[in-house]
Amino acid sequence: MKKSDIGLIGLAVMGENLAMNMESKGFTVSVYNRTGEKVTRFVEGRAKGKNIVGTYSLEELVNSLEKPRKVMMMIKAGQAVDDMIENLIPLLSDGDIIIDGGNSHFPDTARRTSYVESKGLLYIGTGVSGGEEGALKGPSLMPGGSAKAWPSVKPILQAICAKVEDGSPCCDWVGENGAGHFVKMVHNGIEYGDMQLICEAYQLMKDLLGMTADEMHEVFGKWNEGELDSYLIEITRDILAYKDTDGQPIVDKILDTAGQKGTGKWTGIAALDEGVPLTLIGEAVFSRCLSAMKEERVAASKILTGPKPEFKGDKAQFIEDIKNALFASKVVSYAQGYTLMRSAAKTYGWNLNYGGIALMWRGGCIIRSVFLGKIKEAFDKNKDLSNLLLDPYFKDVMDKAQDGWRRVCAAALTNGIPVPAMTTALGYYDGYRCERLPANLLQAQRDYFGAHTYERVDQPRGQFFHTNWTGEGGDTSAENYTV
Repeated sequence: MKKSDIGLIGLAVMGENLAMNMESKGFTVSVYNRTGEKVTRFVEGRAKGKNIVGTYSLEELVNSLEKPRKVMMMIKAGQAVDDMIENLIPLLSDGDIIIDGGNSHFPDTARRTSYVESKGLLYIGTGVSGGEEGALKGPSLMPGGSAKAWPSVKPILQAICAKVEDGSPCCDWVGENGAGHFVKMVHNGIEYGDMQLICEAYQLMKDLLGMTADEMHEVFGKWNEGELDSYLIEITRDILAYKDTDGQPIVDKILDTAGQKGTGKWTGIAALDEGVPLTLIGEAVFSRCLSAMKEERVAASKILTGPKPEFKGDKAQFIEDIKNALFASKVVSYAQGYTLMRSAAKTYGWNLNYGGIALMWRGGCIIRSVFLGKIKEAFDKNKDLSNLLLDPYFKDVMDKAQDGWRRVCAAALTNGIPVPAMTTALGYYDGYRCERLPANLLQAQRDYFGAHTYERVDQPRGQFFHTNWTGEGGDTSAENYTV
């Protein structure tokens, strides 16, 4: 009997769909789930008549696989992954490969790679993006870990992933240890930012311009035909047109409290650890936290005052301004995300292919968009590009978009409409292009109260000075600490 090409553990919706995807590309897949009934239901249901083999123990799963054995886990991140690794290690042989396709935190993947390699095995942590539809029809895949494992899994992963127009796979080797899951984490952080920006555009149209869901559906439909063409704009268009059983837009009946699974928070924490200003994604995470305070907000709305939104002006022009604000802010979000990846690559010794990452995100994943092709072109032209904003195409985008962007932020602030992501993006843009920031005063304050020293504009960088501001502090300075 022919042995299976790969084993898959975990038959929730993502696991099932990935197994179906692999089988449809010509691979024989063995599946296992802790609950045996799920295995039976799957192989006798959706997978009936297909090259999918049900197994009812880890031993049976491992024994059904071709060597080197490849076992992919699609299980809940955290302790469950560590427990499964411990259960698999005694059953596997040198050179066999364990793959984690869950949303694991990248330090965990780095730790697991080292541990599994110490046992003579190989380990891959791969980001999988695209939701259940992507898992079935072609996700974006971001594998990292044991480089020696890549040749064995490459044919399978590149066969099942999404493809762009020219057939290029939205999957390539990202880097060592936790690199794959780090890039997936940043992808999810950018996804938070994109979604928040779209929500702010929606709120401006709804609360300031008084537009109906049908009118906004038309606007998002038009936007999806231009430079904003993307999966998230497309689904927003569709959501706004969807009616409840009474004919009213269902979006208006959904409670305004957002959930989150933690990857956006991890991205913000990683940025703080790296000292990278990831302001937009941070605001997107905090906006979800604020939305969750529903009862408190309802009570505050009856106590705290603010302006009544009132729009006077050219509505069509303002909608165009909102589009420009959305696009320019989106550029800032990606610029910040790429800056974080560049910084982490130095910290962890990863050799990341930034253009290749944009290509991986071009199809299959939640943030897929036409825009990512421009990012790939930017890094193809200059692989050492320090910030996306400095690429000629993106500089031109910001030049053209910023007047409308500024008008939108001003109107939102004047009318009391919260647009935290758009305004923080503009603040970052203005800060980044500012030759001299007021941090000279901040450093003087630090030296005044804590003798933290400062550098001088009339002296070489790297020389530090301390002033005895009160005449009582003496000349002793504190040690320097830089984030």
